[in-house]
Amino acid sequence: MNENTSHHIYRVEWSQGDNEYVGLCSEFPSLSWLEKDPQKAFSGIMALVAETVEDMERNGEPIPEPLSDRVYSGKILLRTTPELHRKLAVQATEAKVSLNRYLNSHLTSVLP
Repeated sequence: MNENTSHHIYRVEWSQGDNEYVGLCSEFPSLSWLEKDPQKAFSGIMALVAETVEDMERNGEPIPEPLSDRVYSGKILLRTTPELHRKLAVQATEAKVSLNRYLNSHLTSVLP
């Protein structure tokens, strides 16, 4: 596999509309690969991304940085409405935790 594609984030999901598995790559959201077999969908999207990166390199286009290689600060600036901010602050206070801890707990609970 091309070194430029080995660290990208790949996943395979069932596509009800296509009645097949679809291979996806987070850094290349316009690309997908459909197959009846999930392993073939995975290898298909990986090969398609490698071909796309080779083409981008030939054309001097910038290659998306793999999300897995990025350094994250741990800080997220979230804009919301004053009403929602107030509701969340009240709920955090009632739970006897900081708003930051309250939000982290809820975000963690909805992620796989």
